[in-house]
Amino acid sequence: MKIKGTQLFVKALEAEGVDTLFAYPGGMAIDLFDALYGVNSFNVVLPRHEQGLVHAADGYARATGKTGVCLVTSGPGATNLVTGIATANFDSVPLVCFTGQVPTNLIGNDAFQEVDIVGICRSICKYAVTVRRREDLGRIIKEAFYIARTGKPGPVVVDFPKDIQQALGSDEYPSEVSMRSYKPSTGVHMGQLKKAAEMLASAKRPLFLIGGGVNVSRGGAALLSVLEKAKVPVVTTVMGKGAIPTDHPYYLGNMGMHGCAAANIAVSECDLLFSVGTRFNDRITGKIEEFAKGAKIVHIDIDAASISRNIVVDVPIVADAREALAKLAEILPAQRHDTSEWLEKLVSVKKERPIVQDGAGALTPKDVIDEINRRYRDVIVTTDVGQNQMWTTQFLELKGNSKLITSGGLGTMGFGLPAAIGAKLGRPEMPVVCVSGDGGFQMNEQELATAVCQEIPVTVCILNNSYLGNVRQWQEMFYGGRYSCTCLRKRKSCADWCSDPNAECPPYIPDFVKLAESYGIEGIRVDRKEKIKEAFDRAERNKNAPTLIEFIIDRESNVLPMVPGGNALSEMVTEFKKEGK
Repeated sequence: MKIKGTQLFVKALEAEGVDTLFAYPGGMAIDLFDALYGVNSFNVVLPRHEQGLVHAADGYARATGKTGVCLVTSGPGATNLVTGIATANFDSVPLVCFTGQVPTNLIGNDAFQEVDIVGICRSICKYAVTVRRREDLGRIIKEAFYIARTGKPGPVVVDFPKDIQQALGSDEYPSEVSMRSYKPSTGVHMGQLKKAAEMLASAKRPLFLIGGGVNVSRGGAALLSVLEKAKVPVVTTVMGKGAIPTDHPYYLGNMGMHGCAAANIAVSECDLLFSVGTRFNDRITGKIEEFAKGAKIVHIDIDAASISRNIVVDVPIVADAREALAKLAEILPAQRHDTSEWLEKLVSVKKERPIVQDGAGALTPKDVIDEINRRYRDVIVTTDVGQNQMWTTQFLELKGNSKLITSGGLGTMGFGLPAAIGAKLGRPEMPVVCVSGDGGFQMNEQELATAVCQEIPVTVCILNNSYLGNVRQWQEMFYGGRYSCTCLRKRKSCADWCSDPNAECPPYIPDFVKLAESYGIEGIRVDRKEKIKEAFDRAERNKNAPTLIEFIIDRESNVLPMVPGGNALSEMVTEFKKEGK
């Protein structure tokens, strides 16, 4: 039987078990949307911007472990996906992004809304392809889903010309994939793993460094099985947070630029760093020559290209994190040295030098995160990027089925709100809280309409300091307090240079409470910590709509401790006072 390419597209999504499609229509995708009309086998979600769309698909994928699926039109519809595709690529998130395209006979002729989206995305996705023949359509879609979710997961772009959408062809959709050019790594090299296990058993000051790859592979349970045999302290990257419950007795905290003292000291003083699922990027290594200087390093990662790229390691193991940890739990010999003193020392440092935030009675970001910790045993928390992200990763407790969803590698502002919407659509039974800054929130605030139309109760927490806070902090600490283009209250009539926020500053634009009301939802402003609980109580009463809570925090709050770029992890800045204060 012959059917249109658009009909095969719908059949393919059903065959792949897609339950949610994030889609925005346009001229070169209108035939696909016509085929979707009346389809009730999956939910079609209409966001308000394609960037919000792809971030929502990303949040859905991270929350569920499934593949996020997008559909947009050609030209600006496709290019608006680019930041979200790069975000997912950095953080190994499986997405399949379908883009409409002009008919094949017009490709290369500068047709209306024609862009070479495959060329644009080739360096920021796992695979990108234009469908050139109707007979290849089913195979290409099947391959796209397979590539996106196997090996190191990532985004795949399928460019879908209009004439291929309309063309008749076979109704068959392949049930299997056979690709000579793509063979994802499977299995574990047991010889290398046994060598690593022996090193772990023989170390006097061993340390696990857990990255986002463990969360991507759903390897947390396997990690806990290893820890039952090896009494070894654990630190995480920001992306690795949640792989081990934050109240686990062996867990020290996040390490790196804004990591805690115990975690950074542990990395600096260990004699074996057993790292799993991390790229060793500059945010965690600091000065490379000083990173884990006295340690042997084992590195397990599914991506061979990530091993010894930034940090040269002693034992490389290319493998899926969950599979490698499960095998390690089976073969790990008993420890040959008593490591209890090493563990006790680090736990003691954790207790003696916690990350604190003293607002001298005023509302602090920690107060907000503490309320989330008290209120929820199981919760999905998404963040935007900037100081709000760092405070959340410092203070958030992750226990039970809780999950943190954040943009790690690319650091994408505007991520938090749409990611929360996608997460809630994928996991409707879980409470979802978005923590955002006032700057990042405004990059995709229009997605409040999506949450309203989808009738989903996410709680949006805006930490409002009236600045692009992360950059302002750097300007304060390293650029003499010259707040260049970071004050969000600044008007044309203000003084040319100002680094002294005061009561005379113009009012903040927009009024977030009124903005919320314009979307038909409840907006709450909190300026004292005594009001935090009541605000969350009110949010929980809104069962079919989002709630926006604006928290007014100190305008010059900083994220500390901090390891300045290029410094060793041991050179943490733990306090900073602005000149004149």
